[in-house]
Amino acid sequence: MSRTALKRIGIFGGTFNPPHVGHLIVAQHVCVQLRLDKLYFVPSYISPHKRRGEEEVADHRFRMVCEAVRNNRLFACSSEELKRKGSSFTVDTLEAFSRHLAASRLFLIIGADNFSEFHTWKNPDRILQLATLVVMNRPRNKITRQKKSIAKRARFVTVPDVDISSTEIRKLVRRGEPIRYLVPAEVARYIKRHGLYRH
Repeated sequence: MSRTALKRIGIFGGTFNPPHVGHLIVAQHVCVQLRLDKLYFVPSYISPHKRRGEEEVADHRFRMVCEAVRNNRLFACSSEELKRKGSSFTVDTLEAFSRHLAASRLFLIIGADNFSEFHTWKNPDRILQLATLVVMNRPRNKITRQKKSIAKRARFVTVPDVDISSTEIRKLVRRGEPIRYLVPAEVARYIKRHGLYRH
């Protein structure tokens, strides 16, 4: 199969605790700019770069992501890292996707903040072999210090600077304040139905 015939598949990982409209907005922009055929949201089980405790709501996070993306034909959700459990290393996820989607070209989508730490990730050279590294360079978060060898192999895309954070959404829920317009309506209903983030 020729290279031009390969499906263009995006991989967008994160804790998504909860997924919010900012995630969807930047993902849509990346899909358009890179002409992706599909973009998979991949909730982590335990992120090596974040605090423990996210695994306790892993199933809820996955279900919320599925609710958030189900009305967009370009989006899909993957339980790859949840099924594997343990620390969710990106290189292992890409190895799995490369096996399952052999006739595809993979694009790993990360934020500018993650790019500054990319050289500390598990086996970054292998990651760059498995996928094209796509860095979302937000207008207010310019990349100033780059590993030149990595930057030369990465692709930078500009996405809207949507100032919404999952941390703030959890705080709003805990205080009993509205989260309308910050998360998809389906996610807001899910959070309310399951009583998430109350304590």
